[in-house]
Amino acid sequence: MIAAMDHVQLAAPAGSEDALRAFYVDALGMTEIPKPPVLATRGGCWFRTGPVQLHLGVEAEFRPAKKAHPGLRVTDIEAFAARLEAHGAPVRWDGDLPGHRRFFSHDPVGNRLEFLEPVDG
Repeated sequence: MIAAMDHVQLAAPAGSEDALRAFYVDALGMTEIPKPPVLATRGGCWFRTGPVQLHLGVEAEFRPAKKAHPGLRVTDIEAFAARLEAHGAPVRWDGDLPGHRRFFSHDPVGNRLEFLEPVDG
């Protein structure tokens, strides 16, 4: 039986770690967590906020996915969107999910990210 989601892995090109750190830590407010030494030699970086973990692993022939993405639940979605825009990240609002406000953005290497907040009513 599945008990919980442990993490989501996204791909990234080699050498993008500094840009990823700036985005995931500064723009999203996540905390970088150390990779185990045996995995750290492969590059990439891991981040956490509360129980949510995102792992970014180096992929030799990296191409960002066009459709696949993690959906990240946020609070105060308007302020969160403004925070991303202030850090230069694109924000594209989408009203197609009933009961939610949501927008899509991309990290510095092109990974698609969904941010959503349930609405009352």
